[in-house]
Amino acid sequence: MIRVVLAQPRGFCAGVERAIEIVERALKKYGPPIYVRHEIVHNRHVVEDLRTRGAVFVDELDEIPAGSMTVFSAHGVAKRVEEAAAERGLPVIDATCPLVAKVHNEGRRYARQDREIVLVGHAGHAEVEGTIGQVPAKVHLVQTVEDVDLLTVKDPDKLAYITQTTLSVDDTRGIIQALIKRFPTIVGPDVRDICYATQNRQQAVRDLASAVDMILVVGSRNSSNSNRLREIGQELGKPSYLIDDADALRAEWFTGITSVGVTAGASAPETLVQGVLAGLRQFGDIEISTQDGVAEDVRFRFPAQLVDA
Repeated sequence: MIRVVLAQPRGFCAGVERAIEIVERALKKYGPPIYVRHEIVHNRHVVEDLRTRGAVFVDELDEIPAGSMTVFSAHGVAKRVEEAAAERGLPVIDATCPLVAKVHNEGRRYARQDREIVLVGHAGHAEVEGTIGQVPAKVHLVQTVEDVDLLTVKDPDKLAYITQTTLSVDDTRGIIQALIKRFPTIVGPDVRDICYATQNRQQAVRDLASAVDMILVVGSRNSSNSNRLREIGQELGKPSYLIDDADALRAEWFTGITSVGVTAGASAPETLVQGVLAGLRQFGDIEISTQDGVAEDVRFRFPAQLVDA
């Protein structure tokens, strides 16, 4: 018998639910094809499902035929992308997560104060590229405490920091402490502005790690928050695996294992979690329970053009 404990919360956050439904509503209202710049969210299964229903995912705007309905992904885009879409006359629906948009607004507010900006985040991540492109000021990207030591700024007293939303309070704490130590007058957002979903899912994994022998994280390889969930389990001394779906399960992982924790990244649908539970039955009988955790009831409003869809 394998005891399986489901994390609470897990899977879709409100920003991801909203972004996926934006594409679904656009398909319903305008009909296919609907063009989406980059993956709407970082999950292969979600993207493939929407593709079968008429969504076309592109890397750049010049791949979109003139006049075609265009959706910007949940990660946000740079100002130059917005301007390029306007120049081409593309009708745009913006699925940027409202919490990402909040970071953009904070960055612009600091820029109006003539501050240079330090962005705590991962190089190359779609959200980071979009945020840098939304802030009309010098933006320094830092990924580690060591990066803080290497910063060269124009005026140490005119600095502000913002953070990638898919990093938690725990992820950013050390870097922010290093920034404050080196630049005592630096200003930044309240910790309450950190993405609630990232923090909640990471805390759930910490709680899981004290109760199980192994942790499975359902999510895609290119999902920043899913990778971090796996890392946390590993850091807490539990074998932890990031899996796309049940097909990735390996028999050798379960030798000597009597309990398994299962969670999912913020862009992984619950259907994949249920599929993993079914897949676990090939290794023996399972007994499923759900941990006590935060019940999320956050909902975001839809863009005006889709309210009636």
